[in-house]
Amino acid sequence: MTADAQSFPGERLGLPQTGAGSIARLGRRVAALFIDYGAAYLISGFFGWDPLAILAIFALIQIVFIPTLQGSPGHRILGMRVIRVDGSWVGLWRPIIRTALLIIVIPAVIWDADQRGLHDRAAGTVLVRA
Repeated sequence: MTADAQSFPGERLGLPQTGAGSIARLGRRVAALFIDYGAAYLISGFFGWDPLAILAIFALIQIVFIPTLQGSPGHRILGMRVIRVDGSWVGLWRPIIRTALLIIVIPAVIWDADQRGLHDRAAGTVLVRA
């Protein structure tokens, strides 16, 4: 086995294979995205459902809730949290970088062996099960 080889996503990062602290799986991630985007869509109704307002509200939800609640409302509802790779608090700038790349979409759909999108890699974060 090489130094980069691993038997499950997150092993290389020192995360458990299952349970709390393990890599959050695709189904939960997509469902959380729909919850957060749906909330942004509903809130944007006050602004006439402008597509830019929806995107701005979605970004604001991510940037405000990730450092305060360790995840967006969708993440928390579905039992996930965003942490730094070393397990510490994400701080204030990481959610901004992560969200900017998330709304571009392409970085979020390109994953590494640990199932971390490029947006998480750039921010030094990982989405784990709570």
